[in-house]
Amino acid sequence: EFVEFCVNGRNDKSGEWTSKGVGKYLEGGKEAGGQLVDQRFCPRIVEGELRYNMVGDALIGIIHKKPKEGGISAVGGTGSIYTYYGPKEKKFASLTKSFVTTDLPKVMPALGLGDEPIPLWWTSDFINSSPPGTAAKDEKWIVGEFNCSCVGISKCLPAYCKADTPNASFFDIPVKDLMEAMYLGNLMGQKALRILDVSNYNAPSPSAADVICRIEGIIGAVASGVLSETEGWNILAKLFDV
Repeated sequence: EFVEFCVNGRNDKSGEWTSKGVGKYLEGGKEAGGQLVDQRFCPRIVEGELRYNMVGDALIGIIHKKPKEGGISAVGGTGSIYTYYGPKEKKFASLTKSFVTTDLPKVMPALGLGDEPIPLWWTSDFINSSPPGTAAKDEKWIVGEFNCSCVGISKCLPAYCKADTPNASFFDIPVKDLMEAMYLGNLMGQKALRILDVSNYNAPSPSAADVICRIEGIIGAVASGVLSETEGWNILAKLFDV
């Protein structure tokens, strides 16, 4: 019944379906976008999935997305619970090291895009596929999806114009969030520069790149009037622990 529904849609051979979809997912063939993804179901999705937020090859944050009780979808707006972690969170250290160090260089070649750069701003969602109780170092995590087409910078949401906030703007973003958003933008700029001119670009170390991006964010905040010069200098002093 499942195969009949996927191939030919609703009929007397496909059984009863209460979903809204009409099936016929292969209709029109490859040219029309007809396709099915044969993807393993991981029951531990009920415990949540981990979203790794990436800027190029740099991990900048991890989000644990737990579905609403009784559900299996962690999509925003469904009652799922989001918990935010930094890129060096110890509880995910084994997965982080395996993904960023070992697996990441293999992703683009595996997709047949070996000559293309890693996207500037993208995410990878992981679901634990190991039996409960497995030691962290032995856990196996399945990639549920890669996303590089509609990834937003959540820190910028206060600038999002909606029916109830028609005049929202850049200046409605809290200063702390704005600094983080500028940091991400600057980091993307560094990665983009390296992609555009690999031969002449002497990339700074990850630590240096982090400091440079934050300095540029402070300069931008002062230039746009979000921070006064005094506030900017005070933040710089804290950055260098002066």
